[in-house]
Amino acid sequence: MILTNPQERSRFLRFAVVGVIGAVVDFGAFNILTGIFKLAAVLSSVLSFTAAVTSNFLWNRFWTYPDSRSKNVSRQVIQFAVVSLIGLGIRTPLFAWLEKVLIAFFDKNLPKTFFLSPTFAGHNIALAIAVLVVMMWNFLANRYWTYNDVS
Repeated sequence: MILTNPQERSRFLRFAVVGVIGAVVDFGAFNILTGIFKLAAVLSSVLSFTAAVTSNFLWNRFWTYPDSRSKNVSRQVIQFAVVSLIGLGIRTPLFAWLEKVLIAFFDKNLPKTFFLSPTFAGHNIALAIAVLVVMMWNFLANRYWTYNDVS
């Protein structure tokens, strides 16, 4: 469908741009929460995800799917939140597992003089992988449920 329909390709590309904006919000908030406020990585991941979801809903509502107006905004917020919570349920255990594996890997394999610490590298690569996995879920679920009122 995305490959053969120019309108769907455009929507997916806009969704991806919104995802990049959300990733900047997500990574920025995550690194501020862990680096400056010293919150635990998993809690920081949940909080940064929440900030990114808020940003993503607004961008998707007004830019990716501007033609999605037959549904009440309250209903779309609830649907988007449900999809996002399921995404969080996918992301959190995946991130928690990956961060441990990657920190241990980088602790053994990064030179001590490397400009990034094993913890920073492990956290951010784990978060990137989790974000990419959840992005696919979010696009499909939101396109066919939250924004199913667009042609």
